[in-house]
Amino acid sequence: MTHAHFLARRKRLLKTIGDGVAIVPTAPEVIRNRDAHHPYRFDSYFWYLTGFPEPEAVVVLVGAKDGKSKPKSILFCREKHEEREIWDGYRYGPKAARAAFGFDAAYPIEQLDKKLAEFLVDRDTLWHAIGHDVAWDTRIAKALNEVRAQTRAGKRAPRAIHDLRAELDAMRLVKDAAEAAIQQRSADIASAGHARAMRACRPGLAEYELEAELTYEFRKRGADAHAYTPIVAGGANACVLHYVDNNKLLNDHTLVLIDAGCEVEGYAADITRTFPVNGRFNAAQKDVYEIVLAAQDAAFAATAPGRHFMEAHDAAVRVLTRGLVDLKLLTGDLDNLIEKGDYRRFYMHRTGHWLGLDVHDAGEYKAGDQWTTLQPGMTVTVEPGLYIRPAGDIPPALAGIGIRIEDDVRVTETGCDIYTTAPKTVAEIEEVMRHD
Repeated sequence: MTHAHFLARRKRLLKTIGDGVAIVPTAPEVIRNRDAHHPYRFDSYFWYLTGFPEPEAVVVLVGAKDGKSKPKSILFCREKHEEREIWDGYRYGPKAARAAFGFDAAYPIEQLDKKLAEFLVDRDTLWHAIGHDVAWDTRIAKALNEVRAQTRAGKRAPRAIHDLRAELDAMRLVKDAAEAAIQQRSADIASAGHARAMRACRPGLAEYELEAELTYEFRKRGADAHAYTPIVAGGANACVLHYVDNNKLLNDHTLVLIDAGCEVEGYAADITRTFPVNGRFNAAQKDVYEIVLAAQDAAFAATAPGRHFMEAHDAAVRVLTRGLVDLKLLTGDLDNLIEKGDYRRFYMHRTGHWLGLDVHDAGEYKAGDQWTTLQPGMTVTVEPGLYIRPAGDIPPALAGIGIRIEDDVRVTETGCDIYTTAPKTVAEIEEVMRHD
């Protein structure tokens, strides 16, 4: 079935490239070890334009020229192959792929190099992800040289090569309605996974047992995979931002931080929750948690059309720094502490990032010297935290507490909507973790 949103994206890009030619390959299959492959994952740019799931595929967009030709989107893919389909599963083949995915033409992938040179003749501009893949740079240089070799026959090669990613990044930054629906589904599944981990948690479990609960819920509800390597960090492990060992025991009277999200039709959810291993926050844990939660609320309020990307971070930093003063971990004037960056000992990352087909999604964060202005359809994470590593000047009750709270947010016409719904307040978490 032809998907209108993929067609619309290709048409939009064809207008951008004018009479040029754009080349977008999908990702190659990757060997895990010996003759075993990693699970296949398509290239995000290629998927955004095509929705075509198979490896060994390339889409070529050929712009209209001098009003004499219509713009075309052309797919190159694997041919039908009965024996390989017995081993590896169904292949569309060019004919079926052309009909199913709405291409103007489709050819076997083996014909790409020959036809590529033909497409480039007498075109002013080639659009390609320059420098992304050395093999592709070489392949395209070969096609260009084939055209240049025909100069005496009156044929001309493109005189300019533009990086296609800049145009696609700008398109991907603002999600359409089809993307929003998939992101909501991904967020719903990921939220259910986090709630399941909370219900399963007990002192004495291993971190990987909670990881297994997440994996089960994600797959049970139809997610394709984890969107990234999950973090399940008990106790002071939560103060290691990219802790992924997930192999320690969960101890009573400590917290566990889980940063995990699933992928649905290529779109990532990205959620972090922090909760007590035994189901009840103690006083110190609750104090720190409420500061982080208030910082997230302040960041939500600063996430709206017309606000710039860093305003949410600035709002969160102000609340976190005030909280650090209240906890007596910092002393001094609030504005001065923020200006000097003293809070960075306990909060060392940014409050969010773009989210979409990639967990850290495509899109510029700055235009020149100015932070990007938010507009409806942009999707961001909002993820403040505090990480209090044990040290001689840290009160024992606070030492080793690491808390991050992360949700996925879509900018709307009036503010923002929160996609993710995993239990988050102290009361919600303690209720879902009751072990009656």
